[in-house]
Order: sequence, then C-alpha cells, then structure tokens
Amino acid sequence: MNIEDLIPKDKLDIETAEKLKDYSYEEIKPIVPDLLDWIQDMNWPVAKTVADYLITISEFIIPEIIEILNGKDEMWKYWTIGVFGIYSKKPLHPEVLEIIYRIANYPSFEEKESEVDEQAIRALNK
Repeated sequence: MNIEDLIPKDKLDIETAEKLKDYSYEEIKPIVPDLLDWIQDMNWPVAKTVADYLITISEFIIPEIIEILNGKDEMWKYWTIGVFGIYSKKPLHPEVLEIIYRIANYPSFEEKESEVDEQAIRALNK
C-alpha cells in the first residue's frame, strides 16, 4: 500500500481515516502534515477520526503542532488547541503549553477576534 492512500480524499472519507489506527507514527510520518490539514475544521465529518489518531501519536508531532500554533491560521490554531489541549487526555508538551499560555494571556488581535484565546484558556483550565 502506498502510504499516501491513507490521506482522506474529502471531508466525508471516514473509511480511509479509520485505517490510520493500523499504522505506527514511523509508517505515516511522511503524511503527518496532510493529516493535520484535516483538523483545520473539526466540523468536517472526517476530522474527529483523524484527530483521534493524531492524539495517539501527539508526542511525535510536537514540531508540527508548534508550527500551527505559531502560524497565522487562527481557526486551525483554535481546533489544534481543542484537539491536543482539551480533548486529549495526554499532558501538554512544555513547549506547546508555553504557546497556549501566551495565547491565553497575551493574544494577538487576530487570536482574540477568532476566540483562540478563549480556547487556550479552556485548555489551561481543563
């Protein structure tokens, strides 16, 4: 199987996303950025299945999570904090925690406008 076949084709492709659970981080490492794209909007049907898998490998994708949180896509930040900071039972990595703390306490105008700061506060209070 070509590992790229594990990237959902559209927001309804839950069947493909469910196959991820059969693969380790090392096996899917090349497609992690593509999988993270699917949590840009947790309202998409496929997003929860992908997020559930990404949570299981979260300790391996800290650089990618940090890149999203330091980026300019406020909604992606919002959902990323939700997935890894609220829904995940795993403790936050110190570097991720530091960024979430900064967003909660010193949000940019855009973060405040998109309520990313409120999501960060929820993550810190969970």
